[in-house]
Amino acid sequence: MSKNAIIASTSTLHGGDYLEYLLPELGIHFKNCKTILFIPFARPSGITHEEYTKKVAVAFAKIGKEVNGIHEFDDYSTAIKNAEGIFTGGGNTFLLVAQLYENKIMNLLAEMVQSGIPYLGTSAGSNICGLTMQTTNDMPIVYPPSFKTLGLIPFNLNPHYLDADVQSKHMGETRETRIKEFHSFNSIPVLGLREGSWLEVKGDTILLKGNLSARLFLQNQIPEEIVSGSDLSLLK
Repeated sequence: MSKNAIIASTSTLHGGDYLEYLLPELGIHFKNCKTILFIPFARPSGITHEEYTKKVAVAFAKIGKEVNGIHEFDDYSTAIKNAEGIFTGGGNTFLLVAQLYENKIMNLLAEMVQSGIPYLGTSAGSNICGLTMQTTNDMPIVYPPSFKTLGLIPFNLNPHYLDADVQSKHMGETRETRIKEFHSFNSIPVLGLREGSWLEVKGDTILLKGNLSARLFLQNQIPEEIVSGSDLSLLK
């Protein structure tokens, strides 16, 4: 078996329902799964694991899938090993990574996705697919024991990537500025994923999907626009 993942910038497009824009893809992606194991640890806006899981269950019901939150199981490791498909939702990446380490399932999750279990990540759940979580946009509300993440792809992500607003007088620092700061100390490539874009990972192939281009940042190089449909497998 080989990797089979969808790594999306966001769960919800402006004006749309939760996961709505991805549901046609997800119907295919999880076609052999009756149930999806949901990892709600990132807790957007501090919602409970139960509330978050209910929200996800409503979306997946539209494509005929049941959802179980990992918090409902006594043994998280067994839940991951027995999962037919896995979804890690968005929220705070620091909290998500801290919880994955605290519950000793970061490495197991990586192993299971490497072995071919269908995986979906959105936002924070996508951040953890890179080599490290150091290019997240999130506040460090908790202190994870490591920034190292799943390493499913050979680069880092910046989900919800925003272009600089040249009209704004109150722009502050841009995402591009922050990524340059990261590259002052780190050589890992960074892909800025705009809203509505996702990566489709099949084995060793990594394709950019969706209608928009993505912005690729390499250390000491001018950022480059990557068109939808591009293969990012050779990025190192």
